Amino acid sequence: MFGAIDPIDIIETSIAGLGTGALLALTGVAFVIIYKATKVINLAIGEMLMIGAFVFYGFSAGLALPIWISIPATLVVAALIGGGIERLMIRPLMKDNPVSVFMVTIGLTSILIGIVELIWTAEPRRLPEFLPGQPIVLGEAFIGSKTAYSFLIAAAVIAVLLVVFAFWRGGIALRATATDRAAASSVGINIAGVFSFSWMLAAMVAALAGILVGSVGGISSAMGLFGLSVFVVVIVGGLDSIAGALIAGLFIGWLEAMVGRFFGGEFKLLATFSILLVVLVVRPYGLFGTHEIERL
Repeated sequence: MFGAIDPIDIIETSIAGLGTGALLALTGVAFVIIYKATKVINLAIGEMLMIGAFVFYGFSAGLALPIWISIPATLVVAALIGGGIERLMIRPLMKDNPVSVFMVTIGLTSILIGIVELIWTAEPRRLPEFLPGQPIVLGEAFIGSKTAYSFLIAAAVIAVLLVVFAFWRGGIALRATATDRAAASSVGINIAGVFSFSWMLAAMVAALAGILVGSVGGISSAMGLFGLSVFVVVIVGGLDSIAGALIAGLFIGWLEAMVGRFFGGEFKLLATFSILLVVLVVRPYGLFGTHEIERL
C-alpha cells in the first residue's frame, strides 16, 4: 500500500499537519499558563478559544471594523473575560477542594457555549478573509496559505511567550509562583495578581488561536471540541511544560493529518487517544512534565 504513496503527497500532508499542530500547541500553551500559575485544570480552554473567535467575528463582520482594530480589540475583550472568570468563578474556590474548581471549569464550557449561541446563534459562520490567499509552493509541494501563515503566527507568538517567561519580571513571577507560592509571597510577589495575569494572558492566547483556527475552517459553537485534542497535547507534553505543549502539539497535529490522509478521518481520534493511553501508562506526568502525580 505504501509503495504507491506519492512523496509530494506525504510532504504536503505533513506540512498541513504541522500547521494544525502549531495551533494545537498555541492553545496548549494557554492551558499550561493557567496550570503553571494556579494548578487549575481548565477544561474550558476550547470554549475560551471559541468565544475569542466569535468576538473577533463580531468586531470584523458585525461592526465591520478593520482587521488591525478587530484583533487588538478581541484580545482586550478576551483578557477581560479571562480576568472576570478568574476573579468571579475561580478565586473564591481556590482554597477549596481542587475538584470543585475542576467542576467549575466543566460548567464554564456550557456557559460560554450558551453565551455564543444566545448572541450569534448556533449557525456556523465564516470569518472575513484577512490572510493572503495565494498558495505557497515549495519545490513541487503546494501549501495552503492559511495553514502556512497560521503556523508562522503561532510559532512567533510561542517564541515571544518563551522569551517573556524567561526574562520579563511578570514571567519570572509566574514561574516563581508555580514553583512555591509561599516562597514567592514571602519575597513580595502578588499571588492574586499572578493568578489574574495568568488567566488574562491565557484567554488572549486562546482567542488568538481561535481567530487562526476560525480563519482556516470557519467558526461555530462546536469548535470548542478542538479543546479535546488540546487536552491530549498537554497531557502528552506535560501539564506544566510549555516546551512539551509545543512538541506534543506539533506531533499530534502531524499524526492526525497523516492518519486522516492514509487511513481515513474516522481513525484520527483513535490514533490520538491511543497515544494518550500509552503516555498515561508509561509516563503519567507527560514527556516533559514535572515528575509529580497528584491524585484528586
